Amino acid sequence: MAYTTINNGKLYFDTKLYTGTGSAMNITGVEFQPDMTWIKPRSAVDNHILYDAVRGVTKILRPNLTLVEGTVSDMVTAFNSDGVSLGTNGNVTANGVTFAAWNWKAGTGQGSSNTDGSINTTYTSVNTTAGFSISKYTATGSNATVGHGLGVAPAMVILKNLDSARSWTVGHNGLTNWNYHLYLSSTNAENSDSTMFQGTAPSSTVFSVGTASETNESGDNFIAYCFAEKQGYSKFGNYQGNGNADGTFVYLGFKPAFVIIKKSGDTANWNMYDNERSPFNLTDELLRPDETDSEIQSDGIDLLSNGFKARATNAAINTGGSEYIYMAFAENPFTSSTGTPVTAR
Repeated sequence: MAYTTINNGKLYFDTKLYTGTGSAMNITGVEFQPDMTWIKPRSAVDNHILYDAVRGVTKILRPNLTLVEGTVSDMVTAFNSDGVSLGTNGNVTANGVTFAAWNWKAGTGQGSSNTDGSINTTYTSVNTTAGFSISKYTATGSNATVGHGLGVAPAMVILKNLDSARSWTVGHNGLTNWNYHLYLSSTNAENSDSTMFQGTAPSSTVFSVGTASETNESGDNFIAYCFAEKQGYSKFGNYQGNGNADGTFVYLGFKPAFVIIKKSGDTANWNMYDNERSPFNLTDELLRPDETDSEIQSDGIDLLSNGFKARATNAAINTGGSEYIYMAFAENPFTSSTGTPVTAR
């Protein structure tokens, strides 16, 4: 029986692997024009970097650091119809270094102001089909709301102060509630602070910010990455570890292409997996968004036709009785819109 789903996740999210040449180069083969590109050297110790179309190609953020937005013109130099152009900076093109580039599609460009909240965004680039939007806003320092444009409530919101050195702040439906938050650039457990999101879950039109400097420091500019769940393509939830190598199975309803896991109730790294660096199970080619470390083989999971399963007892993914959150994007839905099932890897 036919139903609505995204049959090909690569139209909205795609991972590309490449080896640096020491010269400017193009990363091609992405099936869309990216609006956000996140790059990490795999074989070298170096920072994560993140560019998006709303802030522009000269504006860099580093997910593993609290630094302000920087201006670097020789890293990502263009968002193209099938990928990105890279400059000569060694953080993205060092000769002989292997890299991963994760790409998301929002509204194909900078977008326009969203006026749904009490703060009007400067720009919002939004893709309602894929459930992803990027918004830039100027903070007021007082309790406020910001429009995200998705038409449904986001399950995950990631905020970064662009002008002051503050932590990347994460709100997520899998945490205790929206009084709680995590820091993307930290191993810290979830923390209760109602000044981050006013303790208020996002609505179909806005997310809330309080008075905290990480989400609403008066006069500072912020970037917001908002993600909503889409059947057969994305999911943002939580699970409880069982402390066994035959670990907890997490049903997603799709074959995942990309998964990030974070222990929410205690200190632990964020763990990042994808189906390109690990094309077969065990999926254990590991990078950590909160660290500069090169890729290691550790903390494996299986990527299955309808979800993922922990295959290690490591504290970062599967301590018995501990709570974990995740974000996941699909390669394919478990069952296509025409009722055709997919196979496991």
